[in-house]
Amino acid sequence: MNSSRSNPLLRTKSVEQSMRDTDEPGSQLKKSLSWWDLTVFGVSVVIGAGIFTITASTAGDLAGPAISVSFVMAAIACALAALCYAEFASTVPVAGSAYTFGYATFGEFLAWVLGWDLILEFAVGAATVAKGWSSYLGTVFGFSGGEVEIGGLTVDWGALIIVGGITALLVVGTKISSRVSAVITAIKVAVVLLVIVVGFFYVKSSNFSPFIPPAKASESGGKSVESTLFALITGGGDSSYGWYGLLAAASIVFFAFIGFDVVATTAEETKNPRRDVPRGILGSLAIVTVLYVLVTIVVTGMVNYKDLSTDAGDGSAKNLAYAFGQNGITWAEKVIAIGALAGLTTVVMVLMLGQSRVLFAMSRDGLLPRGLAKTSRFGTPARIQIIIGVLVAVVAAFFPINKLEEMVNVGTLFAFVVVSAGVIVLRRRRPDLQRGFTVPLMPVIPVLAIAACVWLMLNLSALTWIRFVVWMIVGIVIYFLYSMRHSMVGRRARGEVPDTVEHPSADTST
Repeated sequence: MNSSRSNPLLRTKSVEQSMRDTDEPGSQLKKSLSWWDLTVFGVSVVIGAGIFTITASTAGDLAGPAISVSFVMAAIACALAALCYAEFASTVPVAGSAYTFGYATFGEFLAWVLGWDLILEFAVGAATVAKGWSSYLGTVFGFSGGEVEIGGLTVDWGALIIVGGITALLVVGTKISSRVSAVITAIKVAVVLLVIVVGFFYVKSSNFSPFIPPAKASESGGKSVESTLFALITGGGDSSYGWYGLLAAASIVFFAFIGFDVVATTAEETKNPRRDVPRGILGSLAIVTVLYVLVTIVVTGMVNYKDLSTDAGDGSAKNLAYAFGQNGITWAEKVIAIGALAGLTTVVMVLMLGQSRVLFAMSRDGLLPRGLAKTSRFGTPARIQIIIGVLVAVVAAFFPINKLEEMVNVGTLFAFVVVSAGVIVLRRRRPDLQRGFTVPLMPVIPVLAIAACVWLMLNLSALTWIRFVVWMIVGIVIYFLYSMRHSMVGRRARGEVPDTVEHPSADTST
């Protein structure tokens, strides 16, 4: 059927079994989404913190006017991986995204590692964006952010509000969430278009020279854990601008693209997944790439890159509103803040949606407690969604989150590498499977996707890699202590449960 009894780490879950499990009574997800809903989800999660916050500061600190090239490099890596995601999602339209795909190709252990990795991506991403939402709330309504001191403890009540509201919305239903997301997405896309059109009239060609500023060594002038792994390997040290800065910027702005893979996690809730999931993935990525590149060109043309540096002015990170303020367009700050608030709302929503679907798939497979996979009368995994809401709210409300964007990046890029390799493996092992979409130029495209993602990973800081390894070690310990023994694939192989669909309540041993 699927597995190697002698080596549980390599046991796989067949595509057929994955499809049968979607009909399991008590844990069925409601099929209500169209290709348009998926495209909206993709655009809504990708246009968010990245475009409104890191564009200007990364240009000022690392790449200069060449930040547009950094965005193109990140977009190419995403596009290559997106093609691989599209084939997988159209072949195995089951909740779980990279986790499910990994289970079907490389085995249970790597599937768990991917699932644990996606937990990092979505949970840290959602908490980080929730805190950003809280800060923009103060800008829109004229107060100093959404924090309050209670008994010496700083509580981010703004983050609590957004996470709580989004959790309630996702529990009620995915279709309702998609409608709300569509309205809010329309608002923030309009703001982005306004930034491009208005900003175009203030572009000065002199600001594009030099396009790639000469490399500037850090104050320490040496190597540290803050240096990129690539720079340490090649002896480049820690520097801004130049080619090292350009490459490092590409790995940072990759954060702005994170989220399109969330579309794949909703495959099980899509009416026609073999056709609509590829459309949603590729369509959303194409839209945001065009918008991102235009915004970077406008912003770096409006203000000299040196003025966008964190070291310039008051020493704070610069954003889109700063560029407009420097050109006397003061009303734009409020408009951009509204767009950012709307943008971050949908980012939190879709990240938490993706998180719940990954945990849902892992729970249904027994790698996490099976009782969590029970769906509510709304056809949503309400138990998991509420647990995620509480955890994200606690992290966002009570813990400072600094420089964690890179943690999200390394986790996502790792998942992209495995999915890209998995497409090659599944094509060779199961050429008989029905595929709604096929990656062109096989295996060239997946190999290029792997190379591009590994390249971006090497340009993340060594400190980020250390944190990532620690997180993975924790996940591996949990797998050997719990998940390996409770795996449904393993239990079926041992004859403990029948190879058929059954109600979760019949599974009393977990």
